[in-house]
Amino acid sequence: MTTTERHRAAAGGVREAEEAVVRLREGFAGVGVTLPSLRVDPVSCAGDASAVLVDLGRCNLETALRLSRALAGKAAGHGG
Repeated sequence: MTTTERHRAAAGGVREAEEAVVRLREGFAGVGVTLPSLRVDPVSCAGDASAVLVDLGRCNLETALRLSRALAGKAAGHGG
């Protein structure tokens, strides 16, 4: 793979990660959860690596409990 191809692949991965962050933000908002640090991890975007990471970040206890309740509701089939 050429350098140009690696750059294109990396850029595509970053775009996909950015779209995933938007979908996650919208999905979490739909169940009343806001993750203030949700973002594409900038360190994983460095270089030509295609392993871009999404950083869910840190949140306060109230948010963590809301998120766990939403997930428990989905797992139990209650729709959150």
